[in-house]
Amino acid sequence: MTGARPGTGGLDDAVEYGSTTVIIPTFNEAENIRELLTRLSACLPAEGGYEVLFVDDSTDDTPAVVEEAAGACPFPVTVMHREVAEGGLGGAVVEGMKAATSDWIVVMDGDLQHPPSLVRELVATGHRTGAGLVVASRYAGGGSNSGLSGGYRVAVSRGSTLLAKSLFPSALRGISDPMSGFFAIRRDLVHSRADVLRPLGYKILLELAVRCRPGTVAEVPFVFQERFGGDSKSSVREGLRFLAHLTSLRTAAHAARMVVFGLIGLTGFLPNLGVLALLTGLGMHYVPAEIVANQFGVLWNFALVDLLLFRDRRGRRSRVNRLGRFALLANADLLLRVPLIALLVQGAHMAVLPATAVALLATFVLRFVATEVLVYLPWRHKARQQVRAAARQRETTP
Repeated sequence: MTGARPGTGGLDDAVEYGSTTVIIPTFNEAENIRELLTRLSACLPAEGGYEVLFVDDSTDDTPAVVEEAAGACPFPVTVMHREVAEGGLGGAVVEGMKAATSDWIVVMDGDLQHPPSLVRELVATGHRTGAGLVVASRYAGGGSNSGLSGGYRVAVSRGSTLLAKSLFPSALRGISDPMSGFFAIRRDLVHSRADVLRPLGYKILLELAVRCRPGTVAEVPFVFQERFGGDSKSSVREGLRFLAHLTSLRTAAHAARMVVFGLIGLTGFLPNLGVLALLTGLGMHYVPAEIVANQFGVLWNFALVDLLLFRDRRGRRSRVNRLGRFALLANADLLLRVPLIALLVQGAHMAVLPATAVALLATFVLRFVATEVLVYLPWRHKARQQVRAAARQRETTP
């Protein structure tokens, strides 16, 4: 048998684990590409069925650097540049997964915070344990997140992990580091669920664990390294995208979506009452002030509903179309609620407060259903076009 190469964790080159595609999503990582490919070349056997696929959203010369450095690699290296960075780095990973034809897919970052020497061990662990998903974890025994710069990022990472695990205790059972961007997954698990993946930002592992349900999960501890070069992509904006993604995943079920719809509606009272107080304080009569203030509550509710609940359906209508329909339904709710309260009070002899509660509940359910059907479901001819396009894509996909 041939001896192990340096950095391969003692794995024997003669052991075959099937073909593997290493997917590396990149955004302006030109400073790291040569070193990354050099380290991968030192760890991966030339005849081991490995290939590297960069899915690139860069605005710098990252694609050119990849093509130049690829010539020195013992394995095939491909770069797929996206003109539209849909879904962020998570969306880039999904595009790469759809293009991959290997038995295994390994996902890692392009900044060398994920040690290339663990690529083979992740796949080998999957074969040894029969796992469909193998996660490189900073929190498994022997792992560390020491490469995170500053106590703030460590706290955010820990907090995000706790939040995700509390929201998805079943789907994330056995995964100590759901925020990890370094993992191996069997390709057939991804391809069978590719149509339902809706990533946002760079936390693709959470999306895969929740939507694909890989069954058996294994972990390999690793030490998170310092960034080799360039700037971190973590930001407040990415944090907000992560929260939006969590909400979208948690509200995939119809009942959960209705609950959050109601909670968002309650928060709409804050801008409504604030504007009402301002306008009446300026001397406006309370009736027109109520009407104007209600529109601010409508705008608030629309912004949150559009961002958190129906993000994956926003492309089916324009923003102006969605807002117009949402506002029409919200104002029609007022026209329906008042006569309903009067009917309950005068016809059923209910007290005003119980009648108001019943009317609120009834119109809330109607407004939720109407919002989902009339605002966020596509027109019929668009739906038919999408079905035909999906069918054509399946026919042309090898």
